[in-house]
Amino acid sequence: MLKTAILPLALLAAVSSAAAQPAGVVPHRPVVAAGSTSAACPALLKQNFKRLQDEAPQDLCQYAGKVVLVVNTASYCGFTKQYEGLEKLYAKYNPRGLVVLGFPSNDFGNQEPGNAKEIAELCYNTYGVKFPMFAKTPVKGPNANPLHAALAKQTGQEPKWNFTKYLIGRDGKLVEYFPSKVTPEDPQLVGKIEKALAP
Repeated sequence: MLKTAILPLALLAAVSSAAAQPAGVVPHRPVVAAGSTSAACPALLKQNFKRLQDEAPQDLCQYAGKVVLVVNTASYCGFTKQYEGLEKLYAKYNPRGLVVLGFPSNDFGNQEPGNAKEIAELCYNTYGVKFPMFAKTPVKGPNANPLHAALAKQTGQEPKWNFTKYLIGRDGKLVEYFPSKVTPEDPQLVGKIEKALAP
């Protein structure tokens, strides 16, 4: 007689929780560095996402205390060349505490149809992107990933197209929303970043 395998309740809960997450998102499990406390991570960053190149889970709490620029990206968009400007921003201001986080999304005009390997090749080989990129994920509507859902709730502004930008201060509070047409070189955006980085 075959014995029916019974999964522990904790494992069943974990499986159910993972199945309910949007693509590219993993359930948040706090990873606390030595000498730090979970309170040091602001609510907006208490999220886990899969890294683009290898799908390794990444806890956004690792960026607590930094100025964070969140951008939804696409490979075949009129704004795709903004990757170059975003990488320049990252290279210039990362030593002072800026991090750019890229979230590929196929929400607009089917302009991000590729798989992770194809997206990564475009980012790294064509545009030399070194800032963190995450797995493709929805950024608007009922299926939006938790970070973008929270950003939209706080601003009242969902991304309206690819390369929408949200700037988050060192304290984890939203600074400002920027539509796609605001380029990485725009003095309005650069000024806000420099102000957020100021001691």
